[in-house]
Parts: sequence; structure tokens; C-alpha cells
Amino acid sequence: MIYYLLGTLLLLSLALNVAQYRAKKERNAGLEYMSDKLNAIISDRSSERLLLVTAETELRQLLIGTNRLLSYNHELMSDSAKMSLSMRRMLSNVSHDLKTPLTVVLGYIETIKLNRALSSDERDVMLSKVQSKAEEVLALMNKFFDLAKLESGDWQLERRRIHLNEVCRNSMLGYYDLLTGRGLEVSIDIPEAPIYIYADDEAIGRILDNLLSNAVRYGYEGNVIGLSLRQDQDAAYVDVWDKGRGIPETDMDKVFERLYTLEDSRSSSTVGSGLGLTIAKRLTEQMDGKIELRSKAYERTVFTLRFAKPKFEYNAAASNS
Repeated sequence: MIYYLLGTLLLLSLALNVAQYRAKKERNAGLEYMSDKLNAIISDRSSERLLLVTAETELRQLLIGTNRLLSYNHELMSDSAKMSLSMRRMLSNVSHDLKTPLTVVLGYIETIKLNRALSSDERDVMLSKVQSKAEEVLALMNKFFDLAKLESGDWQLERRRIHLNEVCRNSMLGYYDLLTGRGLEVSIDIPEAPIYIYADDEAIGRILDNLLSNAVRYGYEGNVIGLSLRQDQDAAYVDVWDKGRGIPETDMDKVFERLYTLEDSRSSSTVGSGLGLTIAKRLTEQMDGKIELRSKAYERTVFTLRFAKPKFEYNAAASNS
């Protein structure tokens, strides 16, 4: 009986050792596969993941954790590539935007300096153009500083109750002479009943200025630029629109990106810095608003601002109308 028990224990021990050996061998093989595969993925910068069928709980957990790290690393690499592309495009765009007016400035200065036969009137015209181009450069630099302040949180907005109708009228008035001077039709739809929101009036003015500037630059071919103001019970809406060439659907998600401009406009006379819409979006979001874009070429391209307002403002306006 004793020999029988000893034999049974010996067999069990042997079976256990065999099982442990197999488990260890499987674990080592799994770890070796993971190590080799991981090195290959890192070396090739591929988006592959580790695939391993195993009954080892610890090995499965390690596999899951490693794949999560690989996914995170792939996202970082993708973001880094996008950022690198954005930076290269930014440097190209900024170089173009600064070089063009500065080249004009230098040309006029050289003409004024070398051409002694210029009349006083001709000299004044050239100096006015030099000033205009210098102001373009200053405006571009100011946009860079504005965006930097927004992204760093240094631009603190002062939100208070503002008369949105008046802000819209003043913004459109600032562009009226420019628009009519270019032969463009101006469409204004601002109700008499006051619409109030809680926002920074200077920031709202800056947003509208950027949207109108964008409409003039890219929508002039439609021969009409418009601004309308409306409200419902929950919010106030401002539409800035044109009937120009529009924005392709593939670009609509990108127009608010820093320094993004339509590629076919980069070498044209309508070129912009690609900062105005980014600043408009950041300012809008800082005031808990939303900005949306809809576009159909030569029919209607509209940027819509939405700002929530207290319900009592709507009720008061409704009772006065």
C-alpha cells in the first residue's frame, strides 16, 4: 500500500513538473515572441499590434498593456507627423506673407531713394503704399501675438451683457465702404428688437472682423457679402455669408486650423495668413459659443456663430416686439 502511495505521489510530482516545464517553455516562447515583435514594430514604426494566444493570465495582461502602449505611441507619432507638416506649412506661409509686403516696401523705398526726379505727389503716393504694406505686416504680427495669448491663456476676456445688434452694425459699418468701393452688394439683416448676450464685446468685434475679412478675401466673386442676426429661445445667431467660390468639403474641417489656407489661394492676390479663422474659433469657444461652417460653391458659404443667452432675455425681447 505504501509503495502504491509513493508511486502515485511520484507520478503526480512528475506530471506537475512536466506541466510547469511546459508552462515555463510557453511563457518563455511568448516573451521571446513579444520581444522580437515589439522590436520589429518599433524599428519599422508600423501600426501593428502583438497577437498571441495564451492561457497565461499574466502574459495576457502584459500583452494588453503592451498593445495599449503601442496604440498610444502610434497616436503620438501620428500627431507629431501632423505637427511637423503643419510647422513646415506654417513656415512657408509666414515666409510668403511677410516676404510679399516687405518686397513691395523695399521696392518703393529703393525707387524713392534713387529716382530724384519724382514729384512730391508721386513720392507721397509711394510713401502711402509703403505705409499700407507696413501695416499689413504689423497686422499679421498682431494676429500671431493674439493667437499666442489665446493658446497660453494670457488673453483674459471680460464677459458682460452686450447689445449684440450694435456690435454687428458697427462691424458691418467698418466694412461698408470697402465692400461698396469694390462694387459688392451688401446684405444686412439685423432686427430692431435688441438681442443681448453675455460676452466680451471687443472679442465679438474681432470675431466678426475676421469673418468679414475672410468673406471679402475669398467670397468676392459672388458679388455679395451679408451679415444677419437672429435669435430663438435659447441662443443668438450671427451669420456671415457670401456667394463666392465656397470651401470644398475636404477642407471644411481644416479651415479653423492654425495657418491653414486653401492651397489654390496661396499664390494668388487673395492670400491670407490663415490665422483669422483660428482666432475666431478660439475666441468663440472661450465665450462658450460655437462656430459652424456650411458651404456650397457660388450659392452660399456661411459661418454661423451661436451664443447661448438667458431665457429671460428672449422673453423680454419677445414681449417688446
